[in-house]
Amino acid sequence: MSTYEIALKRRSIRRFKNIAIPYEILEKCVNAARLAPSAANLQPLEYIIVDDEQLLPRVFDTLRWAKYIAPAGDPPPGHRPTAYIVVLIKRGVGLENLENYDVGLAVENIILVAIEEGIGSCCVHSVGRDRLKELLNIPEDYIVSLVLALGYPDESPVVEEFRESPEYWKDRDNILHVPKRGLKDILHRNNF
Repeated sequence: MSTYEIALKRRSIRRFKNIAIPYEILEKCVNAARLAPSAANLQPLEYIIVDDEQLLPRVFDTLRWAKYIAPAGDPPPGHRPTAYIVVLIKRGVGLENLENYDVGLAVENIILVAIEEGIGSCCVHSVGRDRLKELLNIPEDYIVSLVLALGYPDESPVVEEFRESPEYWKDRDNILHVPKRGLKDILHRNNF
């Protein structure tokens, strides 16, 4: 599969098969993130891979899922992520107000490598950060940027034409539909 095909295939996954991800694949994902561009090459990001069966449900409890379809978007027991990558920003290392660009570039590398390995993901920004920091012993000089939930997909979301709302929905067959703006609606050439 080409990089372009992988990018087109990417959807947020919120329902996973109960199959552990080999640690080597998770490490490969973080290595791809490590090599992503970083403002002024300051590299303020660090990562925690969580794949311990005892920790997984505790991390899950710090996350809030799928605002538009809550609670239907919450992964049910038996279909929850089998790993997480917690993305951290070390305070005072990166260029102020640019660290989140670093996060976006790094996380997209993780997502694309994961898809190539057959793994789905969902970026979760709605996190109980204080609880997560305590749970994972994260030092005070680190900011929890987001948590990337990972697992082998147990759903296949469908892209829909964007009409009036960005809100995604589930149909009566429990298939997730995600509206996306069309290329002709967002692409301008040489001027607006």
